[in-house]
Amino acid sequence: MSVFEIIAALVTLSAVFSYVNFRVLKLPTTIGLMALALVFSLGLNIAGEFIPGLGEQARLLLERIDFDETLLHGMLGFLLFAGALHVNLDDLKEQRIAIAVLALFGTVLSTFLVGIGMWWVLQQLSMNVSFIYCLLFGALISPTDPIAVMSILKTLGTPKSLETKIAGESLFNDGVGVVLFLGVLEIASGKQEFSGGHLATLFLTEAVGGAVYGFVIGYIAYRMLKSVDNYQVEILISLALVMGGYALAERIHVSAPISMVVAGLLIGNHGREFAMSDVTREHLDTFWELIDEILNAILFVLIGLEVLILTVQRTYLIAGFVAIAVVLLARWISVAAPLTILRRRLAIAPHAIKILTWGGLRGGISVALALSLRETVGKQDSTANEVILVMTYVVVIFSILVQGLTIGPLVRRWQGNTNP
Repeated sequence: MSVFEIIAALVTLSAVFSYVNFRVLKLPTTIGLMALALVFSLGLNIAGEFIPGLGEQARLLLERIDFDETLLHGMLGFLLFAGALHVNLDDLKEQRIAIAVLALFGTVLSTFLVGIGMWWVLQQLSMNVSFIYCLLFGALISPTDPIAVMSILKTLGTPKSLETKIAGESLFNDGVGVVLFLGVLEIASGKQEFSGGHLATLFLTEAVGGAVYGFVIGYIAYRMLKSVDNYQVEILISLALVMGGYALAERIHVSAPISMVVAGLLIGNHGREFAMSDVTREHLDTFWELIDEILNAILFVLIGLEVLILTVQRTYLIAGFVAIAVVLLARWISVAAPLTILRRRLAIAPHAIKILTWGGLRGGISVALALSLRETVGKQDSTANEVILVMTYVVVIFSILVQGLTIGPLVRRWQGNTNP
């Protein structure tokens, strides 16, 4: 199949699944699409038992899509920019300490807790997976996914301060997680010996460099927007900011995800207030909401379809189910520890720790990072690569289907009870 035919197939499946979900299931869009894609994948596997070659053809098609390349080096910039575009910067400033601590300290702590926990679990299951690979799994599964989180947040009705913490953390901790993942991957692949100084330098270059770069390109786009009053030109400028800015960030080796978040915050706040007319604001919001919805639909359909490429064994599934508990426990500790320490300095909403723990959804970024290991870990230790991929998928599916469907009722229940 050509590239156009693959895109056409994905868009068609996304449209059909969206229609079925809207008319029949009536689930939140992202959850419904992934659930239908999982059922479709299961149906292909069953049909493959009766139609020789069907399952293999589907797997070959998915391998041609290259999920990690499609998301990490294509769709992610659009999705992060669109998400940041509607986050209020003043609200973010009020919660900046909590967001910074959760995104940085919480992600690092969770990475090590998951790595240690899963290393012990895999040893008990007689899978001799190196500790560094378990730490790699911790790094890719610890960041909450802003795409999954923000799509669910729209319907929760949580207190504003708590909603800002969840949105702000999810926007920034994926950039921190990717930097941490790259650092651990360098050690795992033998390119770099473990060094705290090297990891610190990598973080400063990628994360801080990405934030500065995002501000610079965002400010340039802001000045351009301010100098014209034509919504077609201004939308094109915002599109160039995302596409050109993301591509250049990857070329100069700074965090492209963080740069898109910072640029989106700048354009969505100062740009919206000082550089756009009412007509431009309306068209810009409509354009980026449409981009966000279309790419979200395709992304979650892809997540469901990628199940076809998994190598599923009983011990891998057991490891995956245990990983759910380990990841949730690590998430609770990495949220509870800093918020408890900061309780005297910050206004912590009732049940904030429980909501942040259960609302910390994992999604496409974790899957993309796990799939990106095929060319590194897969060549060194195929078992480690396969078990990491299965564990990631089990955690992500549980996160989106179970946590995503229950977080709303739980928030309403907890907010109805004002006792901490």
